[in-house]
Amino acid sequence: MNTSFILRKDKISKDGLIPIRLLITLDGERIRRNVKNVKTNIKFWKNQRIKPNPKNESYNFHIEYNKELDELEEKVKLIYRFALLNNITLSKEYVLNKLENNTFNSNNIAPDFFDSYHEFIETNRSSKAIGTTKKYVSTVNFIKDFQNETGYHVTFDSLNIEYYEKFRDYAFGNRNTLNNYFGKLITGTKTFMNWAFERGYHSNLEFKKFKTVQNDIEVIYLTMDELMLLYNFKFESKRLEHVRDFYCFGCFTGLRFSDLKQLKKSNVFNDHIRLNIQKTKTIDHTIPLNKFAKEILEKYSDTLYQPLPAISGQKFNQYIKECCEIVGITTSINITRYIGNRRIDKILPKYQLITSHTARKTFVTNSLVLGMKEMIVRNITGHKDDKSFRKYVEIAEDFKKEEMNIWNKI
Repeated sequence: MNTSFILRKDKISKDGLIPIRLLITLDGERIRRNVKNVKTNIKFWKNQRIKPNPKNESYNFHIEYNKELDELEEKVKLIYRFALLNNITLSKEYVLNKLENNTFNSNNIAPDFFDSYHEFIETNRSSKAIGTTKKYVSTVNFIKDFQNETGYHVTFDSLNIEYYEKFRDYAFGNRNTLNNYFGKLITGTKTFMNWAFERGYHSNLEFKKFKTVQNDIEVIYLTMDELMLLYNFKFESKRLEHVRDFYCFGCFTGLRFSDLKQLKKSNVFNDHIRLNIQKTKTIDHTIPLNKFAKEILEKYSDTLYQPLPAISGQKFNQYIKECCEIVGITTSINITRYIGNRRIDKILPKYQLITSHTARKTFVTNSLVLGMKEMIVRNITGHKDDKSFRKYVEIAEDFKKEEMNIWNKI
């Protein structure tokens, strides 16, 4: 559907003023509608708008009239988008009827924000990792809580700088949200808004001005001594032994928890494992097996747990902390986090910070400390973000510097 404005030269008045007509072309059919109370002299008409009059002539109302033309053109676009979103067949009668409807505007054309967000989640569910889908769900629930608690009505058009500032204040003030999580909420919102924009659900680009926040955080991992202490410990509880073995297998292979959970006997070969990586959708990713990983697999080769005993993520994180506390991984770790501009410092025993995610970090860090080439480590783990990987390299380099200081004690 195309829109243009033309002069009705057949209706020129005695004082030289000509009415303006809106011309809409719809599938070869022309729809004409006069623009009420808007007239101009032909000498002021250029590029379908009214030029400003010279200073020595009377004011020609170009500002007011052009504003009316702009609004009328925008209304035609809204009518088209509304029909498209609601599977309505456009006709001459339908378009003219909506043009005369003074209540038809951007507030009632756009689909509901939250309905669209859930559509976005379901549309992407089959192509995104489970963890990514969970992040989308958490984001929309957080926005719903914001609307319910603050009374700020969230629509596609209301996502502007005012929204961003109120949402930020709510996150930091009401919810004590850490900066990095706030950044993920904003990133999730921007991803959705881009998706909705591409589908014509809105024309609001104010969201592109929203700023994400990200602070560097400590890399928590087990040193080689701590890892070997945990690996060789004799637990009386089979539950803890199984959790320890599952965790250590991640430390020896660099696999994510989500990939460890889906590991099957068919993925295991004599000297390597091969599987499809869930998060990155990598097909036939191959990881060589070192002797420690092989020992764990061999331990469960003739059991019901093969290739590894599995457990839910929530219980796992609880039990692995218990394992690390029992073996004495209790070094004090200083943790710094930010909520807005507030700095939060905590000193915690290391075992409290051990989760399923730290197994992968343990593999990367210790591999680099042992001298494995960065390119090989990245190939095994599938890291694509250079910035995050550089943290491990820096830790390994610092460790080597500390070891070199042994010479200074001679």
